[in-house]
Formats: sequence, structure tokens, C-alpha cells
Amino acid sequence: MAETRATKPDRDVLKAAEVCEIAGVQSYVLRSWEQEFPAIGTSRSPGGPRLYRRADVERILRIKELVFTEGLTLAGARRRLEEEDAPADAAAPVAPVDPGAREKLGEIRIGLRALLDMLADAPPRKPGAWPPQPTLPEFEGIDGMAASAGDAKKSSKKKPARS
Repeated sequence: MAETRATKPDRDVLKAAEVCEIAGVQSYVLRSWEQEFPAIGTSRSPGGPRLYRRADVERILRIKELVFTEGLTLAGARRRLEEEDAPADAAAPVAPVDPGAREKLGEIRIGLRALLDMLADAPPRKPGAWPPQPTLPEFEGIDGMAASAGDAKKSSKKKPARS
């Protein structure tokens, strides 16, 4: 089994060779992990060396532990890291509702329940009661198809043909 304990230097930015030495992996392994794990953020100036932050080194050491010690594939290690990061986001404290707002919401809820009770106790509406129904009643037309009252009025207003 590979040793995953390493001493981390006090500097905030490290070169790729230093990271390889700390993690105990070859440079080609580190480059392949960079491609597989976009969270390993390398800073690269044009023509300059690849640079790693302290958080990147810690992530690389965790990847090494998952791959070499626990025997996971890179895809499995990626899933495990995503699972480890997800609970931290989900456990973020939710801001409590202001007590005044909570009281106001309770009053609104009571008012809405009272309206529902009033509507449930209301007598059924009679046809033709105010306000009028938005749809017109239907009747069976001449050809046997259902037609609305508006269609009947339109058809009765035709002008007679001139002779």
C-alpha cells in the first residue's frame, strides 16, 4: 500500500515537481488527475510552470488515498469527493424567519381558513344569480350538433336574399 501521509510546506503556491514529491506520484499521474478532476486548479502563466495552491495539494493527497489505499477508480474517487463536498453545502444553516413575519403569516393563515369556512357554508348558487356565469348555455342546433346561444343569434340575423 502507498503511503499517503506527507509533509506540507508552509508556502501557499507550489510547483508541480514539489507537489509530485509531496504526494509521492509521478508528474504524468498528476497531469492525468488534473484532467480528471477540474477542481485541481492549476495556475499557469504563458511559458511558466504549473502552480498549485495548498487546497489543491490537500485534494491531490485525498485523491491518492482514495485511489491507492481504498482501491477506487478515478471515477469512483470523483463521486466520493462530490459526496463529501455535498453534505457541507446541504448543512448550511438556514436563516430563521423573523418572529414578526412569522406572526403575520399566522394571521394570514387564520384569515384564509376563515374565508374557506365561509365559502364551504355558503348556500349553493342559483342559476341566473349575480354575478352571471361566464359561459353561455348550450343547446342542440338544427343539424343536431351542439351550438352556443351566441351562434344562434348570429345565424338569425342574416339578411334575406333580394329577388
